[in-house]
Order: sequence, then C-alpha cells, then structure tokens
Amino acid sequence: QVQLVESGGGLVQAGGSLRLSCAASGRTFSWYAMGWFRQAPGKEREFVAAISWSGGSTSYADSVKGRFTISRDNAKNTVYLQMNNLKPEDTAVYYCAASETNMILTTPRRYDYWGQGTQVTVSS
Repeated sequence: QVQLVESGGGLVQAGGSLRLSCAASGRTFSWYAMGWFRQAPGKEREFVAAISWSGGSTSYADSVKGRFTISRDNAKNTVYLQMNNLKPEDTAVYYCAASETNMILTTPRRYDYWGQGTQVTVSS
C-alpha cells in the first residue's frame, strides 16, 4: 500500500505558474505508474497527466498539452506537475494517484491509491 500527499496548490492569476508535488510513502514508489487528475465543482474527475514508473513515458490531456509537465523523482518518492500559462478553466482540486500496473492510465477507476487533493484557483 502507498500513501499520497499533494501540496503546492494555491491562488494564481491567469498566465501564472504553479508546481504541484505528490509525496509517496509506504511501498516502493518506483513500482507505481502515477497520474494527476482534477475535479471542478459539479464536474466529474478528469485526467490531466500520467507517467510510467521509470518516467520514460508520459501522457497528457489535450487541454493541458504544451502547458503542463509531469515528472517524477524516484529517489525522493515524489511526482510533480509543473503548470504554466494557467487559465481560469484550470481551477479545480488536483489529485495524484498511483497504479500498481506500469501502464499509462487515463481512467480514474484504474488507479489504486489517491491523495486527498490540493486546490488550484486561477483568477482572470
């Protein structure tokens, strides 16, 4: 089992940047593929980005491609989401998730463990 704790959320103006972090503890972090998802009020949780256990493969939602970058540091048991050129529509609670299958997964139900989320608010 793995525990996940997100941090780095906050309030930022449109066009600004934030870097989210997700610290993992428990089982060996490098065994898990990792993903970032977000959920806005009244909307379903949606895929943002994912990364394989080695960091060699990544995937992004079309809405964030070119603006967000997912990365991981297995030595620090941490996955990151660098968010640039933020837009008001990026406002949501952001969650990191871990999957025991080393696959790039875009569906929330395919992930085994979730963090508690961190709020990102982008003002116009």
